[in-house]
Amino acid sequence: MLRRPVESAQYTSFTLAEHLDRAGIAASIGTVGDALDNALMESTIGLYKTELIKPRRPWRTLPEVELATAEWADWYNHRRLHGEIGHIPPVEYEANYYLTAQKPQVTVTT
Repeated sequence: MLRRPVESAQYTSFTLAEHLDRAGIAASIGTVGDALDNALMESTIGLYKTELIKPRRPWRTLPEVELATAEWADWYNHRRLHGEIGHIPPVEYEANYYLTAQKPQVTVTT
C-alpha cells in the first residue's frame, strides 16, 4: 500500500485538508510564511508567558501550571483592563457590544 509522506507541519498537511473537506469544514489556514492568521494568538501567548509563566517559575508540577493557567485566563477575561478596548475587561466589552448591537427586526406580512 502506498502512503503519502507525513507533512512536517500538521496544520498545512494534505491529509488534514482532505479530512476537513470530507467533513464539510472550511479550513482557516494562511499561506506559507503568513503569520496574519495567528497574530492574535501569538500576542496572547506572549502575554501569558510574560504575565504568568516566566515570573512564577520554576514550576514544580503540571497540575500547578494547569491551575495557574485557568486562574490567569479567568483574570485575563474578567478583570484585566485592556487598553485597546477602552480599559475594560473583554467580558464587559462583549456585553456592551451585544447591548448596543442592532438586532434584526421581525416583520409580519399578511
